[in-house]
Amino acid sequence: MALSKAKIKVGDTHTEVLVEDLRRTQIVQYAGASGDYNPVHTDEKFVTEVAGYPTVFAHGMLTMGMTGMLVTNYVGDGRLTKYGVRFVNQVWPGDTLTGTAEVAEIREEDGQTLVDLTVTTVNQDDVPVLAGTATARIDD
Repeated sequence: MALSKAKIKVGDTHTEVLVEDLRRTQIVQYAGASGDYNPVHTDEKFVTEVAGYPTVFAHGMLTMGMTGMLVTNYVGDGRLTKYGVRFVNQVWPGDTLTGTAEVAEIREEDGQTLVDLTVTTVNQDDVPVLAGTATARIDD
């Protein structure tokens, strides 16, 4: 069921656990699905010896995709009109990610009711890994 103007107000939040204990296998599967085989995501030897990181880390777009599911779970399928994020920290194997969408504004534009959301994803230590915004159509 999609959101309606009568059922939400500015300040409302929707929170979901996006992934518990992110596995290296999930990161490699995303590399295959996206075609992004950058070695910082898949090659332990490269990432530790050449790039200087402690281990491989997840693609930012994997985190964005998981967070996007949170948004569509909240507003409904086919309603998202705008979605943009910044990747603010790495996501490591073993991380648990929790996303939150907060209603920032409800407005009318071109005959449609829109909701603007502030989107944040944090790891198990409450460290932000993604910050962004989304806009979606909602019912009157």
